[in-house]
Amino acid sequence: MTRTTKRWTALGLSTALLGTGLAACGEEPAAKRTEQPAAQGEAEFAPEAVADGVETPLAAASGEMGEGGEGEGEGGAGHDIGTLPVPQRLAFMSGHVEAGLALYRAGRPEMAARHLLHPISETHAAERAGLDRLGFESELFEDVSAALDEGRPAAEIEPQLTAAEENLALVAERAGGDPAEIIRFLMNAIAEEYQVAITDGAISDPGEYQDAYGFAVVARDRAERMSDAPEDLIAALEELLTMWPEGAVPVDDPAPVGRVLAQASQVGFRLPS
Repeated sequence: MTRTTKRWTALGLSTALLGTGLAACGEEPAAKRTEQPAAQGEAEFAPEAVADGVETPLAAASGEMGEGGEGEGEGGAGHDIGTLPVPQRLAFMSGHVEAGLALYRAGRPEMAARHLLHPISETHAAERAGLDRLGFESELFEDVSAALDEGRPAAEIEPQLTAAEENLALVAERAGGDPAEIIRFLMNAIAEEYQVAITDGAISDPGEYQDAYGFAVVARDRAERMSDAPEDLIAALEELLTMWPEGAVPVDDPAPVGRVLAQASQVGFRLPS
């Protein structure tokens, strides 16, 4: 199943389209969705829109989510992530990588594997388009994936894990982009994916829970590189990260959806306009 790409020019849940459910779930037939462009212009983050069951600009851009919350689609056919600007695509991919590396280091390789496919698999090739010329080294991630498949503990290959992270940081620096816009994009991603992850107060989709954590890590990292970051922005992001008490590892009592959305909104309010 594929999704028709909607045109949008700014990230923010207040420009979201009304729908009957979260687009990230990929459960509603495409033929029943209302397809119309989001409003033009700058938008502010408004997580209450997600709570009312809307389709956000992220959903329109990233396409249908595959089983397990990984957004894999069928052979990449469900992806529209390639339509995003390079800095957003890189942030999206980096969120998956951060989740995967955190899980690997936590001794959960079975959960880490699907996240660490993003930098190397053909399924996610659209995310990586144009990154090679910015210095992206896919072989670093191939080495990590191979070590994971061989059952080697993360501690044994920590230099390779560090090298992979440093490579993403280098590519991010070269890719540029407006950090505030990237963080706003990631807050929208967190709002969508965390809602999918939690049902009746429990984690129903570990993959989406882990993705949301990875996006929060990347947002914090981007904020730390901002030359004009408001004093309370990084503090707000650190507070957001506390809502994953075991990092990417699922817990029995996850933070309530409303709390995560509210804190993501606080991050949005602290971003430079």
